[in-house]
Amino acid sequence: MSEAVFRFYQELNDFLPAACRKLDVPFPFEVAPSVKDAMESLGVPHVEVDLIVVDGVSVDFGYRLQNGDRIAVYPVFEAFDITPVVRLRGGPLREPAFVVDVHLGKLGKLLRLLGFDVADAGDTNDAGLVRTSVEERRILLTRDRQLLKHGALTHGTWVRSTDPIEQAREILQRFDLHGRVHPFSRCLACGGTLRTVEKDDVLDQIPPKTAAWLDDYVECSGCGKLYWEGTHWARVRDLVSQVLESPPR
Repeated sequence: MSEAVFRFYQELNDFLPAACRKLDVPFPFEVAPSVKDAMESLGVPHVEVDLIVVDGVSVDFGYRLQNGDRIAVYPVFEAFDITPVVRLRGGPLREPAFVVDVHLGKLGKLLRLLGFDVADAGDTNDAGLVRTSVEERRILLTRDRQLLKHGALTHGTWVRSTDPIEQAREILQRFDLHGRVHPFSRCLACGGTLRTVEKDDVLDQIPPKTAAWLDDYVECSGCGKLYWEGTHWARVRDLVSQVLESPPR
């Protein structure tokens, strides 16, 4: 029987049993598996990993374990450039866009409210979510750890929190997005960008009582939905404030 030893860093420990976190994790084997298969059998999805170092040398997911290997596994460095070593995901997404699964609809709307490009899952199955992520170069956000182990997936993350406000804070911190926040610039319905329109051009879409006192309107460039600062505006601004009130660490 051969054995390798894994050490997982930072938030990758969230995927491990409590007794194994921040410790050396022995991995016995008879037939040498790939480092990717071994890592995922321990519970860590490959899309959460950006750097694997075996005895001081960076390797790719296809590396076959050898007896006595000491393997250090590091999380995604989305905000940093680690091209001098073996990058496992083909490079970070410098203009981050997301796709959320059906259970994270509120998070998706909050991220749109903050100005980020987010695609809805709708009734899409797991294969469809992965396809959207890969083909459109979107980071898949999910609470399903098993989904993140899909072999074709290249960019994704497990959302730890169950509260939408905390989830949004988590994603901002995880991908270093505080400097990219641009509230009220995207449609909450479809995610399209918003553009200013002349009141006279959309007068037929405005309730008469609103048109009597308000002159400023924006329209979605995708679905054509019209927006204005109505009575709900204070609540919407409060949501943004709640997400941003926790400064980046």
